[in-house]
Amino acid sequence: MDSDQPGAPSGEPPEQDPFRKRPPEGGDLPPDRPSAGGGPESAVPGGGPYGPPPPGGPPPGSPPPGGQGTPPPGGYGAPPPGGPYGGAPYGGPYGAPYGGPDPLAGMPPLASLGRRLLARIIDGLLIGIPVGAVVGGLISGFDYGFGDNDDMGESTGVQLVILIVYFVYEGLMLSRSGQTVGKMLMKIRVAMLADGSVPAGSPGWTRAAVYSLPQLVPCFGFVFWLVNVLFCTWDRPYRQCLHDKAAKTVVVSAP
Repeated sequence: MDSDQPGAPSGEPPEQDPFRKRPPEGGDLPPDRPSAGGGPESAVPGGGPYGPPPPGGPPPGSPPPGGQGTPPPGGYGAPPPGGPYGGAPYGGPYGAPYGGPDPLAGMPPLASLGRRLLARIIDGLLIGIPVGAVVGGLISGFDYGFGDNDDMGESTGVQLVILIVYFVYEGLMLSRSGQTVGKMLMKIRVAMLADGSVPAGSPGWTRAAVYSLPQLVPCFGFVFWLVNVLFCTWDRPYRQCLHDKAAKTVVVSAP
């Protein structure tokens, strides 16, 4: 009997025709064939489980066509370095998430909160002590009578004058160089957030006014001042107080 099947080349067993190839039935797979869960492949010389590579094709194990011959870090198909969205995983220390630009790029380092506090203390003593002594002496006629009913009024008057003088002092100094005496000693300065320039004119005076003048209002002034000076402790990314936000300024380190 003729064993050739229709459509098969003469002299070639039908199971060698790849288009007629079917997996064996009965659950027994040859040891050289892969199972459904993976396994050793057929050891066909010069190629994979389905025969040798086409003539002129790349040798086994070569990179995909169009590559440079060197696989990327982590191998082909690995995600890009720096996180799933490219760039740094979460930006800079105060930057935007997902690798966005760092808002502090190109800016001098932010001044530490300790130096800012010391600068305020120095300026407060520099203005408060001489102005308080002179104004207090003028109001009371250099006669400090403890227990007099006018003591509270005199103290309030001295504080009002100190606040006004401090406002003028800070406005002038910031408009001139971005530094008060205290900031010079602490090597910090006030700069415009947009370009780092000196807050000359309106920004400098606005910053000084928001810091000093609300304290002229009884009760409310102290509460506002307290919130204002503490605001920089939780503000991010620029550590601005409310007077910085009003003037669009930031406090940075100075050489």
